[in-house]
This record gives sequence, structure tokens and C-alpha cells, in this order.
Amino acid sequence: MNQPGQSVSFKVCIVLPCRDEQGVVISSARVLLSELDSLQAAGLAHPESYLCCVDDGSRDGTWMEIAQLAAETGRVRGIKLSARFGHPNALIAGLFTNRSQADILITIDADLQDDHAVLRAMLEHHRMGKRVVYGVRVDRKVDGGLKRLLASIFYRVMHAIDHRAVRDHADFRSADSGVIADLERFGEVNLYLRGLFPLIGYPSAEVHFTRQARHAGQSKYSYLKLAGLAWQGITSFSTAPLRMVFVGGLLMSLLAIALGAWVVAARLTGNPIEGWASIALLLLTFSSINLISLGIIGEYVGKIYQEVKQRPRYIIEATV
Repeated sequence: MNQPGQSVSFKVCIVLPCRDEQGVVISSARVLLSELDSLQAAGLAHPESYLCCVDDGSRDGTWMEIAQLAAETGRVRGIKLSARFGHPNALIAGLFTNRSQADILITIDADLQDDHAVLRAMLEHHRMGKRVVYGVRVDRKVDGGLKRLLASIFYRVMHAIDHRAVRDHADFRSADSGVIADLERFGEVNLYLRGLFPLIGYPSAEVHFTRQARHAGQSKYSYLKLAGLAWQGITSFSTAPLRMVFVGGLLMSLLAIALGAWVVAARLTGNPIEGWASIALLLLTFSSINLISLGIIGEYVGKIYQEVKQRPRYIIEATV
């Protein structure tokens, strides 16, 4: 490792996960290559720094554009996955494949809504001895009000579950190759990278930026997919929902005991409780709680099932 404050340029690899980004990946790559040129002029990036675009099973011409960039620039590498393995797996495919060839690896989405202008600040932090630098969104007015509200709730929940979680941080971060080597030791299939990097530890820093509008194309995340991503993060990194099932069951047991005592007392005092509506309501309440609890337990059992099969997290079909 370099000594903090030492004047040194890093060989940087910027990993861009791409899925159906035809018409976006070329313009984004050119912007990032220009940024690497600026970093090189500032003495922060080595001349051999490069981009790595990971095609996560695109159905359009994304891979052809990546191959075109590789041929034209000589500073773009491409990885084509054999199928759609998902955003986290595309990220680790790029990170693990390039960790032995770069000093610093940076992940950023191909739409460049995360501000690439803070790359210089990231590398400055690495020069000062930080091992991981998180990109944190401080202004996301380009997102709808509902999306901002739901994102705020999610990050608050995750921070309550684990205080190490970085609020308003997605997958825009930089880390040195040693951190990525440690990440590779985590063999789990259900990845939640936003939680794993803080778990690994090491000195870290944050850079803050304003979320930009997508300059081309459309977002691949609907509200339903974002909800699924949030649920994946919570269940992959915490057993809090299982504890909630236990607490809920305990509270319902206490309520049942109280209701039973009430019924017995009413009978002994000659005022029996009449009406089927209250009984039906109680039955429906307890049944719904049981089904929800079984669903949460089933989610964790399903994750155990996925883990024990030990299927590969990604398969590389081709590289350029």
C-alpha cells in the first residue's frame, strides 16, 4: 500500500455494468475516458488506466458498441456475460476480473446519473490512505417525490438494522485491489454490495454529489423492481424480519391470553360475549399474521436453498 499523502498515480479501472444501454454506453465511455485524461493530467491516474464495460445479457446492440469502443480507443475492455445475472453480479464480474490489473477499481452506472466529477476527490482520498470511498447522494431532485420518499425510508431502515450502512449510497464507490480481494472471499449468492463493503471495514471516506438527470435512455428500475431490490437488501444482510416474526407472535400470544381471560370473566359474570363478527375478525387476523410469518420464513429458506446449490454468480461468454 502507498503511504498516506504520497504523491502517486493510480492505475484505475472504472467498471460500468450495462444492460440494454445501446446509444448510452458510447457517450458515457467517452465522458469517462475524458475524465481519466483529466485525472492523468492531475497526476492521480496512471496513463494505463481504462474502462471495463460488463454486458449483463443485453438484448440490443450494447455488446457491439462495447466492442467498437474497445477497437477504437484501446482503453476500453469488455466482458459479455452469457445471460442476465443481475446488476450486483455484473459488478463483481468486472471487479474480480480486473482486480489484479488495477490499483483502484471504481463502479458507476452507465447512465452517469452519479456525478463522475467527484472521481478526482475519490482518488485524493485514496492518496491520503483511504481504502474505500463511497459516493453519497445529497440531492436527488431529478427523481420523483415518491421515489425520494421510498429511498429515504429504505436507507433509514437499513441504517437502523446496521449502523455501518452508508445512507444515500448506492453502487458508486471506489476501492483498492486489496479490498476487492477480500470481497472475493465472500462466496454468498445473495449479494448486497452496499452492506458488504462497510462490513469489510478498512479506513473509508465519503464524497457527496448531486444526482444528475439520465442523459439518454430510460431507467430499468420500476417501483416494483426497486421494492424487490430493497427487500433483497434487507433479507440478504439481516435477520431482523425473522426477529419481527417472533416479536409479532409473542404479542399475538399475549393478546390471545388477554382475550381468553376476558371471555372467561364475561362468562363467570353472566355477560357472555355474543356475535360471530368478532370471532371471524380474530380468525382472519391470526390467519393473515401466520401466512405473512410463513412467507418471511420461506424467503430465508429460499435463500438458504440458493446458497447451498453453489451455482456460479456469473458466467463470462466473451471478452474484448
